[in-house]
Amino acid sequence: MTALIRYQAALLLRSQRWLAPVLLYAVFLAVGVQSGQPVLDSLGYAAAALLPVTAWLVQLCATQESPAARTVAAAAVAGQPKVHLASLLTAVGCAGLLGTAATAIVLLISDPADADHTVRVPLLPAGLAGLLAAACCALLGAAVGALCTRPVLHRRGWSIATTALAALLSLVTTGSPAKYAVTGLVTGSLTGAVHIPVVPLVCAAAVAAAVGTVVCRLTSLRG
Repeated sequence: MTALIRYQAALLLRSQRWLAPVLLYAVFLAVGVQSGQPVLDSLGYAAAALLPVTAWLVQLCATQESPAARTVAAAAVAGQPKVHLASLLTAVGCAGLLGTAATAIVLLISDPADADHTVRVPLLPAGLAGLLAAACCALLGAAVGALCTRPVLHRRGWSIATTALAALLSLVTTGSPAKYAVTGLVTGSLTGAVHIPVVPLVCAAAVAAAVGTVVCRLTSLRG
């Protein structure tokens, strides 16, 4: 699996298709995260923006090979599911790097205080909460991306439209782990309390694992 992930990562890097989602995430951060803002608010914004970006990265990784190249790779590792899983893990790894970098930047430039700049917020717990929220959004974004591209959807138009809608719903729908994690950061900023989103992360991981299992099995049937 390690060799497959390296192969998928090399394809993504050489294609430069990663530039668009990475630049989009950079624009999100440049617009929504400013120096001196409350740290928890900025961490919540950075985590939320990671969800649609991860879904986009998943779609890029899942469709970057030609059918012939994927057939060859599948023959080499005994199955389409392993190749598809490697593409999903590559996208999640990319998103993880983005989320970690964004969290570090937010911690460096933000004010470690509540929304009124009166109560001090400890940076270490805030950083941990931000990382877990980013991981939660990345995992849910990966699930969204996996469900909105091949082998579930093959038409590019439908894929883009459903990805945008599903990403939005994942951030605003009650009960969504991503919404819970981001809301915990934003509401915590009102009082200076840091809420570590452990439960949302576990739920997001379970959703991502279930979706990944289903779509990888579908690759044997739908390609």
